[in-house]
Amino acid sequence: MKTAAQLIVDKKNTEVISIAPNRPVIDALIILAEYKIGALVVMDQDRMVGIFSERDYAREVVLKGKSSKITTIEEVMTKNVLVGQGKDTFEKAMTLMTENHIRHLPIMDGHKMIGMLSLGDVAKEMIVYQKNLIKELESYVKA
Repeated sequence: MKTAAQLIVDKKNTEVISIAPNRPVIDALIILAEYKIGALVVMDQDRMVGIFSERDYAREVVLKGKSSKITTIEEVMTKNVLVGQGKDTFEKAMTLMTENHIRHLPIMDGHKMIGMLSLGDVAKEMIVYQKNLIKELESYVKA
């Protein structure tokens, strides 16, 4: 079973895509669109201080009538962020995401940010894992 760190290495874009907390929301939206992703890690220097997602934008900017040009990320980001560790299995990451109703999970190696997994990333790996398991079981039954 692959670890969260292995899933990050397997992604086509392995860099940590982030934004500073003092940037306007419009900058985050541009980055999200450019990379075709749903969330950004909010970094203050080398320290994660939050996460900004499309969900944050919808709930904290659009529905509250705020301007994405003058509202800063810090004002609307999720501050209490759940994180996974690189050594965690993808199944543990999926369970954490599902139980907490989150779609994006920053992955740490100790105190260092190594990437972000989406629910889609772990679901895709679960499908591969289950297909391989079925093949192994079929081989066992035929033997």
